[in-house]
Formats: sequence, C-alpha cells, structure tokens
Amino acid sequence: MAQGKRISVDIDEDALQAIKALGAAAKAARTAAGESQGAAGARLGVHVQTIARIESGEPGVAIGHVFGMLALYGIRPALPV
Repeated sequence: MAQGKRISVDIDEDALQAIKALGAAAKAARTAAGESQGAAGARLGVHVQTIARIESGEPGVAIGHVFGMLALYGIRPALPV
C-alpha cells in the first residue's frame, strides 16, 4: 500500500475493534513512558502522523509500524492460535 493511501475494503467489526485496542494500548504505553508522539516517531523512524494513526486505530497503517511501536514500549500482543 502506497504511503498516504487509506484502506478501502470492508473490515470485520471484530478486526476493527482489535486494531483500535492495539492503538489504545500503544498510546497508553507511550504516555505512561512520558513520551510525546514526536519522540515515539523519532524512535520508530516514522512521521508523527504515523504515530497518531496507530494510536487512533486506523486500519491502513503498515502492520510493521504498529508492531514496531508496541515493541518500543514492551507490549507483546497475544495472537490466537
């Protein structure tokens, strides 16, 4: 997916809720660490807008960015097997 593009397919409501939960967890961890979105973006090597998109639970963010941000703050999501 090209930068700046938004996902345009229908996503299951459960999947959307999971994406939003990951974003909320990332935001909570970042704020608990006392870091700004700008600091998180610098650490992850992405624009501050990408951090905002992750935290808002936007489904079009690259999965590597989402998991990268979670890893920055020691969050390891449990995936169903």
